[in-house]
Amino acid sequence: MSILNDLVRDVASLLFPPRCAVCGEPLARGERTVCTLCRVTAPLTGYWREADNPVVRRCWGMVPVCQASGFLFFVRASGWRRLIHSFKYRGAWRTAREMGAWYGRYLRESGLYDDVEVVVPLPLHPFKRCRRGYNQSEYIAEGIAAQLGVEVDRRSVSRVRNTASQALKPRRERAGNVEDAFAVCRPERLAGRHVLLVDDVMTTGSTLLSCASAILRDAPGCRISIAALAVSQRELGVKE
Repeated sequence: MSILNDLVRDVASLLFPPRCAVCGEPLARGERTVCTLCRVTAPLTGYWREADNPVVRRCWGMVPVCQASGFLFFVRASGWRRLIHSFKYRGAWRTAREMGAWYGRYLRESGLYDDVEVVVPLPLHPFKRCRRGYNQSEYIAEGIAAQLGVEVDRRSVSRVRNTASQALKPRRERAGNVEDAFAVCRPERLAGRHVLLVDDVMTTGSTLLSCASAILRDAPGCRISIAALAVSQRELGVKE
C-alpha cells in the first residue's frame, strides 16, 4: 500500500507540483512550504538567541517582558511579504503553522524560552475572525507550542474592541487605537505562569504590548514573553 501511495503522490506532484511560498519555484522531495534556497537566504533576525535585542528594548519602560524576539525581518516587496500575506489574507493557514514550527525550533534551541508554560496567540475580535474564518496567530502559536512542548491557550484572552487596522494608522495614533482592546476572561489559567504571547507581524509593537499589559494586570504573578513571526527593521531602528 505504501508503494501505491508513493506512486500516487509522485504522479500528483508531477501534475500539480507544490511550490515554494516565497519564490514560487517547485518544491523538491522532502521540502515543505519554503524551498531550501529561500530558507538559507531568509532574512532571519537571530534575536531569539539574544536576551538583549531591539525587540526587548522596544518593550522597555512599557511592559516588563522576560524575553522578546522576532523571527524574520518584514521585507517589503519581497517573497517573504507575500508569504505572510498568504496566511494573513488568503487562507494559507498551513503555512502559518509551518512557519511557527520553524520559529519554534529556534526558540527551543536558544534555551531562553525553556520555562515558558503556555503559548497565547494574539486574539482577533469575533467580527474580524468571522470575516476571515480563522486567526492566523493561532496557527503560528500551534507550531511554536509543539516545538516547546507546551499548550496553546486560545480562550483566556479576548479582543473586546474591534479596532481599525493598525496598518492604516499613523505611528503616533497606534497605541491609542488599541488601548483597552483586550481582556483576560480566564485569569486563573494564566496566573503565576510564564506566558509566551504570539503574533504574526510586529511594527510599532502597540498591539502586542497592549495585550501583554492586560494579561499582566489581570493574571496575578504572570510573566510575559513575546514572539513575533516578523518585525519591522524601520520601526525597531535597525539598519536595513
